[in-house]
Amino acid sequence: MAWADRCGLRSDAAPPGTSWAPKGPTPVVTVGGWRFKVNVMSAIAARGTLYFTVFTEKVFTDFLDRLARQAGRKVHVIADRHPVHRSKAVRAWLEKNAERIELHLMPGYSPELNPDEILNADVKRHVHAARACSADDLARETRRLLPLSTYL
Repeated sequence: MAWADRCGLRSDAAPPGTSWAPKGPTPVVTVGGWRFKVNVMSAIAARGTLYFTVFTEKVFTDFLDRLARQAGRKVHVIADRHPVHRSKAVRAWLEKNAERIELHLMPGYSPELNPDEILNADVKRHVHAARACSADDLARETRRLLPLSTYL
């Protein structure tokens, strides 16, 4: 069994934390004008193993395929009700791979039931603090933050 979720990281998200400036002037934090994003698809297994991939396009079925291959047995994935998880393409893929993977959808908006949401919040907090200058930097920093995980 594994809880899965997607996390989007954008370059134009405000970096967390505080800044400083001499008394009087308003502090100014400079950021690049380019907008870019990466996504993290992760799954936390019941025994604590974390599987993840960093990508720039939507690849939910690819992630499920790699997760099932890595596990080596049938995997029950618990996910939120994101439209991608309920799409025709995903349902068709799940029918073809019913012996390898089974998807269970959580009730509507219930992040407290998904431990992967805690991971997403932590990743966002630390990745945005790094202030990446490109999508490659953002992806590299995300992979650096998840070193004890299984990268798919």
